[in-house]
Amino acid sequence: MKEMLLIKQGMVHDAVHREPYVADILIENGKITKIESVLEGKEINEAKVLDASGLQVYPGFVEAHCHLGLDGYAIGFEGADYNEMTDSVTPQLSAVDGLNPQDETIRLAMEGGVTCVAAGPGSSNVLGGTFTVYKTVGKRIDDMIVKEKAAMKCAFGENPKRCYKEKDIYSRMTTASKLRIVLEKTKEYLAKKEGAGEDIQKQPAYDPKLEAMIPVIKGEMPLKAHAHQANDIYTAIRIAKEYQVGLTIDHCTDGSLIVEDLAKEGYPVAVGPTLTHASKFELRNKSFETPGELARAGCQVSIITDSPVIPQQYLALCAGLAVNAGMDEFDALKAITINAAKHIGVEARVGSLEVGKDGDLVIAEGSPMISDTKIKYVLIDGKITYQRM
Repeated sequence: MKEMLLIKQGMVHDAVHREPYVADILIENGKITKIESVLEGKEINEAKVLDASGLQVYPGFVEAHCHLGLDGYAIGFEGADYNEMTDSVTPQLSAVDGLNPQDETIRLAMEGGVTCVAAGPGSSNVLGGTFTVYKTVGKRIDDMIVKEKAAMKCAFGENPKRCYKEKDIYSRMTTASKLRIVLEKTKEYLAKKEGAGEDIQKQPAYDPKLEAMIPVIKGEMPLKAHAHQANDIYTAIRIAKEYQVGLTIDHCTDGSLIVEDLAKEGYPVAVGPTLTHASKFELRNKSFETPGELARAGCQVSIITDSPVIPQQYLALCAGLAVNAGMDEFDALKAITINAAKHIGVEARVGSLEVGKDGDLVIAEGSPMISDTKIKYVLIDGKITYQRM
């Protein structure tokens, strides 16, 4: 039996067309099936109706880089699961094994209109583990996943140096060297596995770290590079080219200093968290002007909170602050919807209001990028998950 919801006559900001338009949206069994100026007919009459007249309708907001569900409200050691501090190289870790759907921050994110996030290990490690993409409603993470293996987190700059200064990393050169060693070993490991075929006697000894890196070497999963400073961004690009692997550049604080190069290279960039104090040297060029400058140069730009650095529910507000700093409003909308979805490889399902995509919507009295705008409804997979009373 079909579950049908008809959203009537809202002002639709679909993240595809620059100009919004008034339309009806039909959602059947969690998927958008029709978007037309007016929908009528016997079948439509059987749908539950949500009157959006006078309201603004947006795609559910998408966060391209955060730790939501891995570091939440609880304070202290037991409340944090986003950094493994026993080893500087831990690609075998997977976010799905640490995510806690019962954490209060996930509900708050959803009520703020954030319906889909990419969450994973933090930036203490050269290789931290695999990011997972999930929807912000549910009790069991297995049922919330959009893409379990979205990206392999790697980190450059101050964090690995600071976290492992007394162990095995003292300089940026060591961080880069460690990443290259793992990539090289993975190439060799994969070649041996493929050469052995079905002959178990010839298979290399199982190595969980190298197994986790195989999708990166095969081009099935990008490196998700924590890189603030310009030289770290260049190092990430250099290594990605050396090993012909996918790459996204996350944080990109110095992006405004190297706009032309980033536009030429064409890697997706995610800017943020910007609504914070410049707490370390590599953040000294932090600015809300950066995402707009990169977008105008032709880069695919996402805006991120890196929650809990900025609480996840303020993602749209961060986009609004970028608009205040000169970013085009449509570019800012794309930065928290379709561009973010492309950044994490889930644009076929979320990030815009189009036929065939998931019924994830935000319905508000005005633009959620403005701090005093009230969100009236949030829908995930065609179901109302939040309603402001």
